[in-house]
Amino acid sequence: MGNVVYGTLPFKEQAQFFRRKLNLPTESWTDIYTQEHDWAFVVAGANRDAIVSDFRTAVDKAITGGSTLEDFRKDFDRIVAKHGWDYNGGRNWRSKVIYETNLSTSFAAGRWEQLQHAPYWQYEHSDWVEHPRVQHVGFDGLVLERDNPWWKLYFPPNGWGCQCKVKGLWQRDLMRLGKQGPDPTPEVKWAEHLIGQRSPNGPRTVTVPEGIDPGFEYAPGSARLRSAIPPERPDPPVPGSAGGQGLPNLRPQAPLPPPRPVPSDLLLPPDLPPEEYVKAFLEPLGGTLQQPTIVRDVIGERLVLGKELFQNAQGDWKVQKLGRELFIPLLARALLEPDEIWVRLEWLYALGKAVVRRRYIARFAVEGQEVPTLAVFELGSDGWAGVTTFQGAAQTSQDWRVGTRLYSRDEA
Repeated sequence: MGNVVYGTLPFKEQAQFFRRKLNLPTESWTDIYTQEHDWAFVVAGANRDAIVSDFRTAVDKAITGGSTLEDFRKDFDRIVAKHGWDYNGGRNWRSKVIYETNLSTSFAAGRWEQLQHAPYWQYEHSDWVEHPRVQHVGFDGLVLERDNPWWKLYFPPNGWGCQCKVKGLWQRDLMRLGKQGPDPTPEVKWAEHLIGQRSPNGPRTVTVPEGIDPGFEYAPGSARLRSAIPPERPDPPVPGSAGGQGLPNLRPQAPLPPPRPVPSDLLLPPDLPPEEYVKAFLEPLGGTLQQPTIVRDVIGERLVLGKELFQNAQGDWKVQKLGRELFIPLLARALLEPDEIWVRLEWLYALGKAVVRRRYIARFAVEGQEVPTLAVFELGSDGWAGVTTFQGAAQTSQDWRVGTRLYSRDEA
């Protein structure tokens, strides 16, 4: 088999996924397992920082520069000679495993991020492989919803040398394929495997879905995507940062655009289960309780949003706070269709550092309400905070408009 083709050109999400990893020396490939690879760059048996660092540079060059396997093997030989590395397996096999595994998983992680906007995903088996796996061939053409849990196990690659891929589909694509909806979810059958027979830590038994090699029973990039969801700050955003230390302190002369009318039934009733309030926030943004979403706002910035916005570290719901749950659809609309977006550098005395915070502001004229409702979603490196309030009850919209204005609906 010739060089593996994972894409015609390297792409941003693929490179960013790889470059966010941390170097980690290991003794065996079982030292780091499944989702842990989203965070760590390892070369099995490379137990010194210098060796791992040199391999990382070579793999990065392969991902971003399009190096072939033969190009990588030249780097492999140089690194082995430089460090006197005594590795297991033959030279051609070992170099191929390092090259193909890192390219395929980084490609998959980048595609996982890119595909978040597509409501349906289709499994594609590759015709390039010399020895196709029966299960993988059977999955070819399978269409499932994006948030189907099956993808958490079977998002390719699903084994050593696997070149299967996934592409995104919309409803019109299903119609073109003659489908009225997604296919039935394949049954997941499990099998036990003994791994790590040569590991210094000894062997262990893992349970893996049939058709997947041990260590591949996860979706590359999915764990990192959830980790990008910002935590909620303990306190709600403060109007104008309470005039606190920060830059700049510019305020606009012109008022906000007129409030946009919304029907009263957009607001939610009290006493719903917390999951229903969270769904009402996520669904307009393209997310679900099972799957986070990447939202691109009106100025092109990307936000990763999921149910974790409204959960504490133990997974308990905290969406019902000061009655905001009733107005939570308006908070989602403020992100999608803000009246204005502001940014400001603010000094946090408690943390002893400065953070950049982006603030989405929108006003809505709710049917039957005499005063507009103000919705504010604020995001920074220290987390997010949101507030919905009847304008004039405690603050005016002017209190929130400070810093640098990045967007105005009136000027869009």
